[in-house]
Formats: sequence, structure tokens, C-alpha cells
Amino acid sequence: MPPDAYLVLFAVAAFILGACIGSFLNVCIYRLPRDLSVNNPKRSFCPHCQKQIKWHHNLPLISWLALRGKCARCGAGIPFRYFGVELLTALLFLAVWLTQPWVLAFPYYVLISLLIVATFIDFDFFIIPDEITWGGVVAGLTLSLALPMMMGVTSPLSGLLWSLAGAATGYFLLWGVVEAGKLAFGKKRLRFDKPATFTWHRRGDEADVVLGDETMKWSDLFAREKDQLILKCTSARLDSRDLDENPTLLFHYNKVECGTETWDLEKLDEISAQITEVIIPREAMGFGDVKFIAAIGAFLGWKAVLFTVMAGSITGAAIGLATIAIGQREYSAKIPFGPYLALGALLWIFFGPELIGWYLGLFAAPDLAAISPN
Repeated sequence: MPPDAYLVLFAVAAFILGACIGSFLNVCIYRLPRDLSVNNPKRSFCPHCQKQIKWHHNLPLISWLALRGKCARCGAGIPFRYFGVELLTALLFLAVWLTQPWVLAFPYYVLISLLIVATFIDFDFFIIPDEITWGGVVAGLTLSLALPMMMGVTSPLSGLLWSLAGAATGYFLLWGVVEAGKLAFGKKRLRFDKPATFTWHRRGDEADVVLGDETMKWSDLFAREKDQLILKCTSARLDSRDLDENPTLLFHYNKVECGTETWDLEKLDEISAQITEVIIPREAMGFGDVKFIAAIGAFLGWKAVLFTVMAGSITGAAIGLATIAIGQREYSAKIPFGPYLALGALLWIFFGPELIGWYLGLFAAPDLAAISPN
């Protein structure tokens, strides 16, 4: 077989492998944030009718196109995202095979899989599961020990140590950002010209909160146990009890205080109030992002961590400013940072050294001899 034929064969194999892995990543994206096992049931099931999908209706890329994005059993629409994840994974696996040393293909395939799962879960749920973050750290350390050239060295011990340094750099860098952000921007105060409506309604272990025109989950407001939500009210009602005029309600994640009285939230069903001012706790970013960058550092090293954080921050800031400019951001809206970290890591894999060289070249002194008219 001619050498070019082998190249095409391996490229096609990389694409097909990526599509198959992408099909499994769809399972992880759906099940992990819902605390469902990725192994039981072993076969995929329709998210609408919950029936298991036959193998010939679950062929990566092909089945979604052949069935026109619908379940073969119930006819309900299957989101394009399922096809998109398979195609994205296939294209990235192909790109790794075509541009990176073949010995690095497997660890990069593992990392890319983690990046894709983290991205789509973070977009939907604003979380990155520990299976992805801490699991990624363990995988990165293990693979760097087995393949030290991931860290640009030849000694397995050196590979492990540099991987550990990358994970530590990422973790403590973003941990510092989280803590500094909490000190600087940990509270947001909003005042209303006319009293706004606040309602809290318990729903099992969770609660729904309506503040003005916005609805949110209670757990989304409390990233830490010590966080507090403060309401200055013209009136307030806890279940069937009306509080004194102009009360101030101090909420913790599990209780509410008013003056010298305290109520456990698990014993209340509904709270309503007319508020003139609210102080909302907030975070610069979630701790899932801190663990996520540690996983990226374990695979790519400390230089990649610095590049990834910078690239992710620039991209996230640009998109955040754009959404504010077009009026799509509300005061309680959150922007997941994980997808931007994933994008930064991908940029490092494929273009990192070139982008750094280009950036440094912007500040390099011009070669006077080269531009001399003589």
C-alpha cells in the first residue's frame, strides 16, 4: 500500500474513532450532572420516551442524519447538539492526528474528551463534575508519568513532577483569583425606586426564588456556607405569619433571620416580601473552574496554564461585554468560564507556540539593518 494511502487510512480511522467517542461523550454530558451511571443502562436511551435505542439507530453521525434528528420509537426531536458533539469530537481527533506527534495522540484524545464534556455540562448546569476535574488531574499525572514527552522531557519522574507543577500552578492561580474576586466583588447591592416582589418557595431540598422579573434556584445564590443574602423590606410574610413593618431579612443558605428571631428554611414553605434593597452574594468564578484548570495543567504543563487562563479570560470578557452591549445580561446572570478555559487549552494544543511567538514579535525591536536603505 502506498505511503499516502496509509496516511489517509489513519486519518479516516481517527475521524471515525472521534465520532464513536463523541457518542459516548453525549452519554456523559447527559448523565453526569443528573447523577446517573454512565454504565447502567449500557445502551443509550431517548431523553423523551426513556426507551433504549437500538444499536442500528445509534450509529455516530449517520443515525442522526438518517432519522432526521428524531427518535425512531416516539418521533420526538433529538437536539442537534448530539450530532454536533460527535462531529466536533471527530474533527478534533482528526486535527490531533494530522498536527501532533502520534505518540501524543492518546493523551490529547483523553484531554479533548474531558474538555468537551466539561464545556457542555458547564453551559447547561454551571457546574463541572469532579469526575472531569479531579479525574482529569489523575489522568494527566498518570499519562505524564508514562509519556514524559507530554511535558517535553524524557524522564518519567520529571514528567510526573512537571505535570504536578502544571496542576498546582493552575489550581493556586485560579484559587487566588476566586478569593481576590470574593473580597473585591463578593456582594452586589441593588436598590429599587418602587418596591419589588421577592418570593421564596421550597421545592424539596431546593427552592425557587423570584426577584423582580427574574426566577432562579436558591442554591445558585450560595456558593459558600458563609454567604448571606440581605433584603430590606417594606413588608414580609413567612408562611402565614406577617412580620413587623419594614423588616430586614438576613438569609443564610439554610436559615433566615429577622431581628432576634431565626427560622430554619427546611421548616418553611413560602416566603414573600416587598423589597426596596437587596444585597446578593456572588463569586468571581466557581471552584469547578479552579479544579478544571488544574486538570488542564496536569496534561499540558504550567506554560499552557498561563496561556489558557489569559486566552479564556480575553474571550470570556469579550463575549460578556458583547452580551451586556446587546442587553442580554441580567443582574443575576452567570457566564460559565469552563468553556473558555477549554477553548484556551485547545488553542494551546494547536497554535500555542505560534501565538506566543506572534505576540512577542509585536514588542520586538525592529531590525534596523534590515530596513536600512543601504
